[in-house]
Amino acid sequence: MDWLNLIIGFFLANVLGYGGGPASIPLMYNEIVNHYKWMSNEDFSNILALGNSLPGPIATKIAAFVGFDVLGWPGMILALAATIVPSAAALIVLLKLLHKHRQSLVVKGMSLLVQPVIAMMMLLLTWQMADSSIKSSGIWHFLGIAAVAYWAMERKKIHPAFVVCAAFVYGGLVLSHVI
Repeated sequence: MDWLNLIIGFFLANVLGYGGGPASIPLMYNEIVNHYKWMSNEDFSNILALGNSLPGPIATKIAAFVGFDVLGWPGMILALAATIVPSAAALIVLLKLLHKHRQSLVVKGMSLLVQPVIAMMMLLLTWQMADSSIKSSGIWHFLGIAAVAYWAMERKKIHPAFVVCAAFVYGGLVLSHVI
């Protein structure tokens, strides 16, 4: 039954994830961690961080890893197909439709009003991951890493992948001996 759960879980997360990766990641989190319990919150946080440091779409990297972890190579293929095929098919159909009705106030309203929902989903995911990080590394490490990450990305314009890699190194060299 795991093969069917992989298809359903990733299909739902990616079909309902209007807005791409930022919208589908909280839905994937819900399916992977809360619903099917394929991994813990900490493991998902690690997968998300590693996936963000690698090139390419985050949803496919998460699907590939979780699918492989659950059912090996067949699971990886099923999770990737459930992630990619519905979006590709919907993209082809919806782009034609949206292009035809691009001046419609209904289409513009739908696009604008779904953004607060996506923002709230991202905020909730951030809150859950921050809570997990504070519990595992402590408030001072959390605040210090968050401040340095903000400074590096916003002030010094360092690419997020390098910041994530630096956090991995810090966690491996410093936090592993402190905690």
